[in-house]
Amino acid sequence: MKILKIEDGSGYFWVAASNEWHKIDEIDKDGLLSLLDLFLDNDVKMDAPDENNLRNEVHKIIYGHIFHKLSSLSESKSSFKDDSERLYFDEINKYASA
Repeated sequence: MKILKIEDGSGYFWVAASNEWHKIDEIDKDGLLSLLDLFLDNDVKMDAPDENNLRNEVHKIIYGHIFHKLSSLSESKSSFKDDSERLYFDEINKYASA
């Protein structure tokens, strides 16, 4: 599943709730959390940014930061997921059984 793409010089992110691509400069906190969830729960693909494929300066900055953060997280993806689940295990079980 692709969650970040570069097309026609602009960056886009996948919005799973609406099954649509949105321009990266429209991303908000909910969009970031949704990308993180998709990243952690799925085998995802992301187009790599370079000097020439993103023409919009704002897209270069935002897309580049998100791409690099997710890429660095991929190295420790399983331990991050395990730590997160362990940290919130009691709360998840408490509300799941309610």
